[in-house]
Amino acid sequence: MPEKLRLETDPYNRIILRKTGKKSDLHRYRQVLDGRFKIDRNNELSYQVKAPLTGKEVPHQFKLKGKWALTQEHDLRLTLDKLGRNTLADKITLKGQILDVRKNSLLFAVSTKTQKDKTLTYVLRLGGTWKADSNNRLTFRVQKEKGLHDVLTFKGAWEINKDHQIVYNYTKAHLLRKKKELHTLTFKGDWKVAGAGRISYELSKSSDSSFDFRTSAGIVDKNRIRFELGIGVSERARPVKRKLEIFGKWRLVKNVGLVFEADYSNGKPCSLVFGADAKLTGRDTVRFRLKRDIDNRDTGMELELSRKLLKGDGEAFLRLLSSRQEGAIYAGAAWKW
Repeated sequence: MPEKLRLETDPYNRIILRKTGKKSDLHRYRQVLDGRFKIDRNNELSYQVKAPLTGKEVPHQFKLKGKWALTQEHDLRLTLDKLGRNTLADKITLKGQILDVRKNSLLFAVSTKTQKDKTLTYVLRLGGTWKADSNNRLTFRVQKEKGLHDVLTFKGAWEINKDHQIVYNYTKAHLLRKKKELHTLTFKGDWKVAGAGRISYELSKSSDSSFDFRTSAGIVDKNRIRFELGIGVSERARPVKRKLEIFGKWRLVKNVGLVFEADYSNGKPCSLVFGADAKLTGRDTVRFRLKRDIDNRDTGMELELSRKLLKGDGEAFLRLLSSRQEGAIYAGAAWKW
């Protein structure tokens, strides 16, 4: 049987090198390599060897190409490509903690032990974009060459905190203390109505990272916007339900549209902007058929507001609406009043 290499990691994120093919000699070919992992700009993993603990000659660097995934324990795993390598179908698992989530990256902290039995912690960065999958789960698409990507799927259910931010919690045992700890990831962004039965959470306007969720029909009234959605968690037969409820007030803003100014507990200003077909009713109110402000796409939501609530620019719009012969006119940036 031809000799092959097997690469794996020990509990301290060090590479273990094995040679297989000669069963009687297996115990002589096991080497623990002292070193650390690195991730380059193409999200390719390498292992920089400091010194083999057994004193045998080994490469100073292992370049490891493969497919990234997130394990059930929220560790990073790279399944190595078999093509062109004299190795088995190895899986390199990096045990550690997701340190932070940013608009185009994921930071992962790993700990290792040195030859002097000291603990060393360092941070790895994966670049990519955040998206939601068809089950409304959070995913991170690790960018690769030629426009390809690997998908890290966060299989638990996320929540919404009091500041309307997306929060993802998971528990795992600490590498050294062996005690389970709670880890919280907070995604900072802004909510946008993406269309009928869809709402998105944009992490940055300058980034492609945005969670686009499928929801129930939105409910709106004079001081609230409400959506309900389900998250398909694999171990549950039914989706986990989540409710997004934002309180605030409505305003008509000239050359902008119908604006919902949200009340956030952290004092951060946030506004949801809509276009709308507006029509007077016989109850001293105005009925709005809400549209997306960027492309006039129907959101499937209707709102009825008292004329008394539409002050400022709204009063000028009401005078125009009363003087027109049409049944309804459009309020938004695409039609200036």
